[in-house]
Amino acid sequence: MIQHTFGLLVKPSEQWRTVANLPGPSFNTLVLYPCIMAILPAVAWYYGTSQVGWTVGSSGQPVKLTPESARQLSILFYLGMLACVAGIGYFIHWMAHTYGAESSTAKGIVVAGLTATPMFIAGLVGFYPLLWLDLLVGVAAVSWSVYLLYLGIPIIMNIPEERGFLFSSAVIAISLVILICLMVGSVFLWDLGAAPAFTD
Repeated sequence: MIQHTFGLLVKPSEQWRTVANLPGPSFNTLVLYPCIMAILPAVAWYYGTSQVGWTVGSSGQPVKLTPESARQLSILFYLGMLACVAGIGYFIHWMAHTYGAESSTAKGIVVAGLTATPMFIAGLVGFYPLLWLDLLVGVAAVSWSVYLLYLGIPIIMNIPEERGFLFSSAVIAISLVILICLMVGSVFLWDLGAAPAFTD
């Protein structure tokens, strides 16, 4: 699975073609890819928020979460990432027939998971929570993921680029809706007791 990570960052077109040529059962195995990759940002942010901390304004004392709170939020963060990938993957499969593509739920989840690779890797900046750095890396990662989506959908789904562009744009729209749902869900979870707890 690691070769997919490296390939999507260095030679994305070739890597998408490699994935497109995989036999059907391989997609079922690749569903585990986002499950493994999502561990990276969850662990990084757990460590960064509970051990390193971040500063607000000119105060010299770093703000940290308690280990228990950081653990709880990291687990929810991990589950949230998986839910988003699974949701986007399901909608990729659901919309495939509209654009004349053959798909399966596993294939949709694999496309969503591989597309999110730059964001999973960018999550490693959580080891050192510095706002301007995190934003810079995050914007670059999202941009690369969008590029991977527009590049990969036509190749994986074996459809013309024009139709692939429309398909990818629809996936972006669905992803934004899922992001809003995630934000609303976070507010509800905070109200139910999952709010961050800071150290004294």
